[in-house]
Amino acid sequence: MSKPIKSDSILTPELIKIIKVFGLVSVALVVFFSFFNERRANNTGQDQAFRMSSSARMYFSNVRGINYEREVRRDAGMQIFRNKAFGDKDDNLNLSLILILNPGKDEAYIYLEPINSDWPITIRLKSTNGLESYSFENGNKSDHLRYCKILQAAIEGSEQIELQIDEGWIPIWTSSKEKEAIKAILEDYKNLTD
Repeated sequence: MSKPIKSDSILTPELIKIIKVFGLVSVALVVFFSFFNERRANNTGQDQAFRMSSSARMYFSNVRGINYEREVRRDAGMQIFRNKAFGDKDDNLNLSLILILNPGKDEAYIYLEPINSDWPITIRLKSTNGLESYSFENGNKSDHLRYCKILQAAIEGSEQIELQIDEGWIPIWTSSKEKEAIKAILEDYKNLTD
């Protein structure tokens, strides 16, 4: 024999309304957030700061690369790009930025390259806020990226940049050609790694 059903059930009309509202809100949130799912979590364990896409590499090599002197390093499997504005490597001390493409790893790097000087280098930034000095050692790709971000902020802030030599300080990147070249290098690097 079956037992009679009790009238005081667990699912009251109020509880059914709450479940319906919760269910509808949950479905609405899932649908809403599915429209904003362009970027996914990086679970690869790899540093994405230097990652370049094949299309960005091809565009740079075929279009923007004409502004650079290209050096192919077969031993390392990399290509080095030096802006032609810094092509005159006479006896003047200076500092250049170079782009390095590593197609084997689909990565791009930006490096500081002392011209007619050696590491470590000391840079002084003159601004309306005073003087700031930075000492740069020849480091890895992350160090050079950090150095370039410091210098990029100085360039965008129109600060005067000086390089330390034995006798004192010499201004660098003073001509409009050099400033435009530095801005172009930074922009090209940004486009390669975005």
